Amino acid sequence: MPTIYRLLTEDDTSVFCHKVSLALSKGWMLHGAPSIAFDPVRGVMRCAQGVTKEIAAAYHPGMKLGEQ
Repeated sequence: MPTIYRLLTEDDTSVFCHKVSLALSKGWMLHGAPSIAFDPVRGVMRCAQGVTKEIAAAYHPGMKLGEQ
């Protein structure tokens, strides 16, 4: 089965946690540790978390990863 990858990003708020939790509830698995960095232009902290998922269909660049 092919494995697909997404990088979830968001400001450091509960919205980020909900985004990751939603992906996990849809079968995505955490990939590596989360990252956090300061965005000096906007003056906010930003979070990122990689997630992966095995899918039955063949990967193609046009697929909408969030819909898998």
